[in-house]
Amino acid sequence: MAEHRKPTLCIGILTLNEAHRIARCIQSASFADQVVVIDSGSEDRTREIAQEMGAQVHLYPDWRGFAEQRNRLMTHVKADWIFFLDADEVIPHGLQDEIRAAVASGENAVWKIYWDQVAFGRTLHRMAKTEGGVWRLFRTDQLLRYEGVVHEHAVLRDPATPVRTFRTRLLHHSRESVYGGLLKMAQYAQLGAVRRVQAGRRGGVLRGLASATSNFIRLYIFRRGFLCGAEGFLFCLLVALECFFRYAIIRYDRPVPGDTMVKR
Repeated sequence: MAEHRKPTLCIGILTLNEAHRIARCIQSASFADQVVVIDSGSEDRTREIAQEMGAQVHLYPDWRGFAEQRNRLMTHVKADWIFFLDADEVIPHGLQDEIRAAVASGENAVWKIYWDQVAFGRTLHRMAKTEGGVWRLFRTDQLLRYEGVVHEHAVLRDPATPVRTFRTRLLHHSRESVYGGLLKMAQYAQLGAVRRVQAGRRGGVLRGLASATSNFIRLYIFRRGFLCGAEGFLFCLLVALECFFRYAIIRYDRPVPGDTMVKR
């Protein structure tokens, strides 16, 4: 990375039919030097709105998984750093400041984020942080590629690269309505089932019930979802149902990776 100039930042976003929220997402990313949108074939005005907001938009409708879409995005990056943002996320001002500081530091590190879930109109800020966090900010010369069907992971040039953590949480508008939450549950249950089939896991109702029960207890009790009222209960329930249906899909649908997989 050149030292005689200010390091630059690209924020990359994956989209599919996100016309109702892409403007809010891109607005929160507008402090970056470059905003790149990779669209998977939206049938609404997602691409048009993104272009109107000043983003560079590229269409890749031949879906091959989340990792491949991120890899395609990387080919369009013209900046020293890349921050990956999902279309249902918003970068609050505090996190914008932290991202700027990390980029300006030039430190050879990966930066991870935690979320504040926003579900059914309420920010579930009293829930404990998710375990581990998610890597989102990279130096582009250190990020080789992404791998994985869902919950894809980054492959670094140097696996020993240190990991830092942003203090401010990213806002994740994960479930804006009950109907939308059910659609997302079905989508991620299918993708999670494919991932587990690839790992040699077996399905079934009992396995699904065990997974759903343990995850509901983890979220609602140990991560304090019960402190977030009815919205917290609905959020935890939908996540638990997703866990159940992953194993039901493995047993009864016998999914395989391919073009019929749902897209984001």
